Amino acid sequence: MANDAANNAGLGTLKRSLGVTQLVMISVGATLGTGILVILGSAVPVAGPAIWIAFVLAGITALLSAVSYAEMAGMVPVSGSSYSYSYATLGEGMAWVCGWCLVLEYAVSAAAVAVGAGAYVNQTLEIFGLALPQALAAGPGDGGVINLSALIVVILATLLLVRGARESALANTVMVIVKIAILVFFVVVAFTAFNAGNFAPLLPMGAAGVTGAASMVFFSYIGFDAASTAGEEAKNPQKDLPRAIMIAMVLVTTIYVLVAVAAIGAREWNWFAESEAALVQIVSEITGQKWMVLAFALASVIAIVSVVLTTLYGQTRILLSMGRDGLIPRFFAKVSPSTRTPVIGTY
Repeated sequence: MANDAANNAGLGTLKRSLGVTQLVMISVGATLGTGILVILGSAVPVAGPAIWIAFVLAGITALLSAVSYAEMAGMVPVSGSSYSYSYATLGEGMAWVCGWCLVLEYAVSAAAVAVGAGAYVNQTLEIFGLALPQALAAGPGDGGVINLSALIVVILATLLLVRGARESALANTVMVIVKIAILVFFVVVAFTAFNAGNFAPLLPMGAAGVTGAASMVFFSYIGFDAASTAGEEAKNPQKDLPRAIMIAMVLVTTIYVLVAVAAIGAREWNWFAESEAALVQIVSEITGQKWMVLAFALASVIAIVSVVLTTLYGQTRILLSMGRDGLIPRFFAKVSPSTRTPVIGTY
């Protein structure tokens, strides 16, 4: 469909360079981090100690969607994710709507996560008695002028994407490994201060609180479908894409639940309402070692960069497919002959 049109128009095609490991890392990179590193402060006060149940419920809901993505990714192995699936099954009109919804989803997700990185930078500086000026620490809606930390994160992710899919995948794999390592480190540290009494009562807000929190933390699963946007760059898309999506979902849900249990065990649920960057604060209070806090915070920012990188990656591939199909200006479908990436859409 889009590939043939691209070849005929001389727009160029993407390079098949991604194996199942890289595809898993793309989905994990797009998903893992946001919910645990950013959203705990707002979700825990809603669910209480049962926040881990909220993550399980959200994970099961996302898994149902992931099964559908896995099936379609094997049947329609091209860039574009659910946009391309809609185009192939429901026609151009529905595909246009779906495509713009995806572009908006990835844009909002990348922006929100980049702001979360800024929160980690600001809270880390406060631990060391430093602070960014308000004008550079927040956007116009929060009393500032520009969120400098968030801007730097987005620029770094964009520069990585322009260099090429293989280079971006390698950088993302390294960042995902760092991300998993720091979360495992957090679990180990938190369990040294584990208090089972923090889980009583388990449901202070009732079942409604858990379901309400599940709807909030579902945001942390956005991105599990990122591998499906790499259909044209996968070496064996029919087999590798479904495997990558399912493996990523199981891995992410397991890590979310482990970290949530460790966090509640380390601090009472009421405590989370006062912290935007809960995990780094817990590490700071338990260890009392500033160098350890700095290392954890820096690794957390790197982890968040990987989310921004992979969500922007997905967005550029949606724009690429829509441009090839003529639903947006065709220059978005132009692939650089040197890097084999959609440079215009990336910038």
